[in-house]
Amino acid sequence: LDEVERSLIDVLSTIKRTLETNTLVAGGGAVETALSVHLEDFASTVGTREQLAIQEFAEALLIIPRVLATNAAKDATELVARLRAKHAQGKKDDDIQ
Repeated sequence: LDEVERSLIDVLSTIKRTLETNTLVAGGGAVETALSVHLEDFASTVGTREQLAIQEFAEALLIIPRVLATNAAKDATELVARLRAKHAQGKKDDDIQ
């Protein structure tokens, strides 16, 4: 019961702060996916061995949305692929479920 009360307080606090500040930070691995897509694009412009490091870092960032999808009992591969496709198309505000 205490956990339910804490969760309710967290939700209400989040709603209050969102309404007060009129700002929202994307969740669910959206930021990491967007950064990964941009880094992969940037890596293609680098002609040295640094390109490999940039590509590996971009790939490593995708671990976060994969873990979140797995923890939510979703198909991580499909969900991350759809998320990456939306970001590559510039549709950063679309909802992915």
